[in-house]
Amino acid sequence: MDSLRTALAAYARQWPQEAESAQDFAGFLASADTVFERIHLVGHFTASSWLVDRSGTRVLLTHHRKLERWLQLGGHADGDRDLARVALREAEEESGLTGLDVEPEMFDLDRHWIPERRDVPGHWHYDVRYVVHARQSEDYIVSDESHDLAWRPIDEILAHPGSDESMRRMALKWQARTAR
Repeated sequence: MDSLRTALAAYARQWPQEAESAQDFAGFLASADTVFERIHLVGHFTASSWLVDRSGTRVLLTHHRKLERWLQLGGHADGDRDLARVALREAEEESGLTGLDVEPEMFDLDRHWIPERRDVPGHWHYDVRYVVHARQSEDYIVSDESHDLAWRPIDEILAHPGSDESMRRMALKWQARTAR
């Protein structure tokens, strides 16, 4: 947990406009030993990937089966405290892609509400996002968790008025990073 706490502090320094969010994540991290498990019903850590193609101009998105929206790939930590590893695992499982590389630094943080579903009460996802690179084939396989997958130009995410706010934030971060 010390490495995640350190990473959150580094994120707050890199993105000072998001320092409050990083502090909220750090507070949640310190709140209980079970924050990496689904049994922590108030909320839990998840990890996602900003999965970019070899050119760095497209990102792989899922039309999420439960949430009915186009989003980045990701999922529950399920007890794993290495969230970069979780992001990589979820990217591989949800896309069928191999030869992926994950950057160890946090790329984005997003806390979002998940509505009640069957016997699971509504709860918060404390989602830590990482950049994942496709290094080999970009021919994905749609998993049971998705209606569909698609490589989307990052510029289109920014241009589309209906894009999810956190998707737009990641697209802006990526655009700023690649413009250097």
